[in-house]
Amino acid sequence: MGLVMKGWIKRILTPQSAVQFPSLAPDAPFYAIGDVHGRLDLVEALMARLDPTLPVVFVGDYVDRGENSASVLRFLQALSGETDHGTICLMGNHEDMLLSFLEHPERRGRTWLRNGGLQTLASFGVAGVSETSSGDALNTAAQDLRAAMGGVLIDWLRQRPLFWRSGNIVAVHAGADPEKPVEDQPVQNLIWGHPAFRTTLRNDGLWVLHGHTIVEEPVLGNGSISIDTGAYATGHLTAALVGNGTVEFVST
Repeated sequence: MGLVMKGWIKRILTPQSAVQFPSLAPDAPFYAIGDVHGRLDLVEALMARLDPTLPVVFVGDYVDRGENSASVLRFLQALSGETDHGTICLMGNHEDMLLSFLEHPERRGRTWLRNGGLQTLASFGVAGVSETSSGDALNTAAQDLRAAMGGVLIDWLRQRPLFWRSGNIVAVHAGADPEKPVEDQPVQNLIWGHPAFRTTLRNDGLWVLHGHTIVEEPVLGNGSISIDTGAYATGHLTAALVGNGTVEFVST
């Protein structure tokens, strides 16, 4: 059932599953927010609607595609530095692509630029490249980006965790191999996903909350909670308030 008020969508759902799966049981209630992709306006608007006493987990993909990646990173870096706020920012595949570009611009540059990296460069004031650039142009852009970001922000980005767990719920960016414990997963599985994630249930009773794959509206069931509602394109950024047995979704 949905309730729409002043452009905000608020829904409270109880998990429904085709098979028996344990009820959601976090250690304490928390929020999780889906892929931001440079939409600082949506992050600020959504955060203003949340209970400031509860921890917030961002599931990655803060950069690329949207126009304000630099401001999003600085905003989240500042939030995560406020220990009383309880903000956790996970690593996404787009953060990984950005960091790979800084390390290996000629090898990794074109892939990143084709996937929204140009917008991130522009947000940091870096120009002079296109999706077809190569060689010196990419090396210069990486050098300029490194200078614009600064060492503190780059180090913060490198230190983003791959997952966060509360009770029988684990938050990751993209999914996981259902046959392996989360802590034993290769990085690739957690930030890019795994082929069996959507077809095979975990047998350890662990719910996986994730972004990465765009859904028209949040999806809950069969051991997963999917919250990437395509903010950069749709204008809808989603937060999930996870409690005992229920999830409340709030979207811009």
